Amino acid sequence: MTELETLRQNLLSQQKLASLGLLSAGIAHEIQNPLNFVINFSKMSEKLLTDMKDILDDVREEIPEDDAADLDDIVDDLTVNMQKIREHGERAVSIIQGILLISRGKEGERIPTDIAHMLHEYVWLAYHAQRASDKSFNISISENYQENMPNVMVIPQDLSRAVLNVVNNACYAVMDRASHEGEDYAPTITVNAKVENGNLIIAIGDNGCGMPDEIRQKLFHDTVTTKPIGKGTGLGMLITHDIIVNGHKGKIDIDTKVNEGTTFTFTIPV
Repeated sequence: MTELETLRQNLLSQQKLASLGLLSAGIAHEIQNPLNFVINFSKMSEKLLTDMKDILDDVREEIPEDDAADLDDIVDDLTVNMQKIREHGERAVSIIQGILLISRGKEGERIPTDIAHMLHEYVWLAYHAQRASDKSFNISISENYQENMPNVMVIPQDLSRAVLNVVNNACYAVMDRASHEGEDYAPTITVNAKVENGNLIIAIGDNGCGMPDEIRQKLFHDTVTTKPIGKGTGLGMLITHDIIVNGHKGKIDIDTKVNEGTTFTFTIPV
């Protein structure tokens, strides 16, 4: 009966994820249209500012020197602002395209994926999600990706979920330790990725509270959670194990020590 109840809860969670995927795809599509307008109009405004600067140069001799200097400063500031609007708009579009990729990806389909880009987007997505729910949340994130790492054939919508699960747990672990430590403690998450000896190796570590051995032993076999009621379901690591081991034929190694931290290492055959 316990196993049946666990399976039922797993099925309910998968159904919720599927519904959330459809909802996310609809929201992402609707947001992308106004973002395209923001980006296009920022580009047009940059061109108009360039034209305005050319006109200003033509009539500079007719304008008092102080006024001309003020106009130059204003044009320069507006140009920088437009560049920032365009830059962040394009980044938002990139995030939305990632969401659409997750929601539209075919079940089990492997496609060439820029692993460094995917990790960067989803690590920071997890960070900002935590910040949205807790304004006091603040940690350091260290990223180290192999230079010129080739695209790897993975199931991106699944691998990104596994990354999110681990990073979310890491965020909770470092903040849990921070609540008991003094100001000298610096909560940190590290993310490393490389392709070596025919394997994609992704390591996500934290200097959080770590796990006792009894939790470590059954982490992938039961609905285990170290979070308080309402904070976790215990399904994250079960889903992560299924994605890496069954979906990608890889393995997960865990290096953990109480009050020192935890590192999850995904090894996936390329």
